[in-house]
Amino acid sequence: MKILLVEPNFPISTKSKNHSDFLPIGLLKIASYHKSLGDTICLNRGNLPSKFVPDEIKITSLFTYWSKYVKESVNYYKKLYPESKIEVGGIYASLMPEHCKEYTGCDKVYTGLYRNGKAEEYEPDYSLVNVDYQIIHASRGCFRHCNFCGTWKIEPEVTYKKTILKEIRSNKLIFYDNNLLANPNIKLILKEIENSKINDRVVFCESQSGLDGRILEKDPELAISLKKARFLKPRIAWDGSIKLKEKIKNQVEILKNAGYRNQDIYVFMLYNHNSLDYKEMCEKLEECRKWGVQVVDCRYRPLNATEDNYKPRAKSQTSKEYFIASNWTDNQIRSFRKAVRRQNIAIRLNLPEYRYIDGVEKKYVSCNLYQK
Repeated sequence: MKILLVEPNFPISTKSKNHSDFLPIGLLKIASYHKSLGDTICLNRGNLPSKFVPDEIKITSLFTYWSKYVKESVNYYKKLYPESKIEVGGIYASLMPEHCKEYTGCDKVYTGLYRNGKAEEYEPDYSLVNVDYQIIHASRGCFRHCNFCGTWKIEPEVTYKKTILKEIRSNKLIFYDNNLLANPNIKLILKEIENSKINDRVVFCESQSGLDGRILEKDPELAISLKKARFLKPRIAWDGSIKLKEKIKNQVEILKNAGYRNQDIYVFMLYNHNSLDYKEMCEKLEECRKWGVQVVDCRYRPLNATEDNYKPRAKSQTSKEYFIASNWTDNQIRSFRKAVRRQNIAIRLNLPEYRYIDGVEKKYVSCNLYQK
């Protein structure tokens, strides 16, 4: 068969097109799977004519709020190849299959892992893209059922690999695991990376998702294993309240004791969520400033949000344009985002002096960089 794989025109800047956060890894595995069956494959990253008239067109999806880009691709290829069967899979398709089928008008919606996980057994076909890293899964699913996360819905079965040694092909590995440290074999896997060399050069690794700090606390030696495996930019998640600050501080200290510098450690923080208001998020941000660690801020959108028209450069917007939690305002969302970026800059540049700006915003900025 002739199969066209499509990544829609998602709003990703050209310079980030091959960034590890956005590489269509699912399509690359599907490509390898179908090539093993003798099928001819073409990958289109956008709405473009194929090298051939395809028998089947498989379109991936990402966030639910990027659904319109999936619909645009379905419409484009329907007109271009009216006889071809169009199938949509991926995150949006798996979380909202009924909406995806009706809204995009595709012929079929595929939920979960492709062909019941058969494609998962194949290495991604990197010949279709130009990247200098390798994406690896050491596990699938997550045993935690956080209400803001769809992982446990998309991948309800939690599976773990015992080894990745035979899979390592690059000097830079990016783990796509949703809870990397939960793998009972993680120390062995990190040891494999520590002792691996590709083209006589050592292997480095990092994780797309944050590390489960609660697991790190139970076994601090994991931090030492991460450091020995040349694990870069460790990021721990702080989704809970300010009351957890001592636990998060302890997790940061565990990483520091393993040899990581403050500036190399990141803390994931979800904001614009009903569980925590602006004031409490600012308090959490202040704790990270004291610890000298950077923050990765994640603006919350509901799992069933099918659009997001937030414009970062706009002076103001309303809840009719994008999701604003009931205990947040548009101004607070913009203020928090700005405060995070300013604070991160000051930490990266190791600027020792900060000035507190009193008032509604309550944020810390560097005296040396910013004026009131």
